[in-house]
Amino acid sequence: MSFNLSKCLIANRGEIAVRIIRACHELGIRAVSVYADADRHAQHVRRADEAYPLAGSSPAETYLDSAKLIELALESACDCVHPGYGFLSESDTFAQAVIDAGLIWVGPPPSAIRQMGVKTEARVLMQQAGVPLVPGYQDGGDDSDYLAAADQIGYPVMVKAAGGGGGKGMRVVTRPDDLPDALQAARREAQHAFGDDRVFLERYVERARHVEIQVLADQHGHTVHLFERECSAQRRHQKVIEESPAPMLDAETRAQMGAAGIAAARAVGYVNAGTVEFIVTPGGDFYFLEMNTRLQVEHPVTELVTGLDLVKLQFAVASGEALPFTQSDLTQRGHAIECRLYAEDPRNGFLPAVGELIQFHPPEGIGVRVDAGVASGDTITIHYDPLLAKIIVYDRTRADAIRRMDTALRDTVILGTTTNRDFLRTLINHPAFAAGEVDTGFIERHLDALTPPEAPISDLALIAAALHDTYSRPTPETAALSTDPWSRADGFRLGVGQNG
Repeated sequence: MSFNLSKCLIANRGEIAVRIIRACHELGIRAVSVYADADRHAQHVRRADEAYPLAGSSPAETYLDSAKLIELALESACDCVHPGYGFLSESDTFAQAVIDAGLIWVGPPPSAIRQMGVKTEARVLMQQAGVPLVPGYQDGGDDSDYLAAADQIGYPVMVKAAGGGGGKGMRVVTRPDDLPDALQAARREAQHAFGDDRVFLERYVERARHVEIQVLADQHGHTVHLFERECSAQRRHQKVIEESPAPMLDAETRAQMGAAGIAAARAVGYVNAGTVEFIVTPGGDFYFLEMNTRLQVEHPVTELVTGLDLVKLQFAVASGEALPFTQSDLTQRGHAIECRLYAEDPRNGFLPAVGELIQFHPPEGIGVRVDAGVASGDTITIHYDPLLAKIIVYDRTRADAIRRMDTALRDTVILGTTTNRDFLRTLINHPAFAAGEVDTGFIERHLDALTPPEAPISDLALIAAALHDTYSRPTPETAALSTDPWSRADGFRLGVGQNG
């Protein structure tokens, strides 16, 4: 890749910011981080070439302050902005403001974000493009209109927020008497989460699987798909494990879904990386669910089975380059699985956990990749998502990848906070997961069996870990002798960069 981008402001934090920084450095682009008060010593700050404070702790006054982000991008002489995922990544107004400021937006056109951002409008566009849609109702009205529509659609139905996703504003309704209360609750939640209380109905597909298509398009009219990811292992509509290829998906359905993904992207003039999500019925039919107009959390599994670097390709497309391949050039090889490692307590309703990471030793080895936003000594706070790292493995077959993932999780050492590591191990070792028979409701139905008793940790082990942490931290004298830039972090001057 050869283009003129030289400096990028990363409007995000955590592991995705670290991931983008790595791609920037490999492309010769200087990476500029921003940070909230709680993230002053975070990994995405330490690893950037420059880092600037956002002065605040809440998302609204930091990573969601679009004016402040653009101001910092201009003041630090950046020529582009990468939003990562979450926060402002799917804000068409932020994307447009970046472009209006004379900066390059490393993402899709604001018009595509806007059209796909309102689910009811997206359904109309998909219907016009010939993309399969689950039966639904999106015409608005009072509760009587929704009740009449639900009778026609057939129960169970799902109430969904028109202006957002991520499980917010969603309710499954199995009988007419429950629909009015579900509509009210969904509207309240949608208003709180997205500032938009509009809702719509879809037929709820029981025992459905969640399969998504990664698409990529350049500014020259070329659009391809990079095959599928299976994301059916979910809890409360939040993905837990992702993999590619999708088990139980035949070649014909894979090709049809890929073509539907491309049609969906072209319908809105899509450019850059995006994901078209589908639900798949037990009988193998598939229907459009939504489009995520950004990089996905689970993009590494696609990278491992295709051999492509999606973040580098995002920068190439944003700079005006044409895709260096056609659909016929692309193949899936082997099998990749990703587990999301969270600081949360599965035995206590998956409540987020906070505290200092006394020790964090991610797994290593052939076919093991870890995208982490934390290291030993970092503090997990209440302010942001508790995702610690993504553990991704690759192997020749799915069975081999499952065994490699189990070993990787077993080798992951975390002291100082509660995590879902053991929950993940139990899930991937469940016979239904091994057989590829997990649907989106599997975890909720089997939650008790998937939440193993807590393994006791001896006081001696905790004392040993604490002593190791204390005596392994570099002193100023030893840090000065180290060749590792991160062990010399005291010399990193926030706001001016490593070399400034």
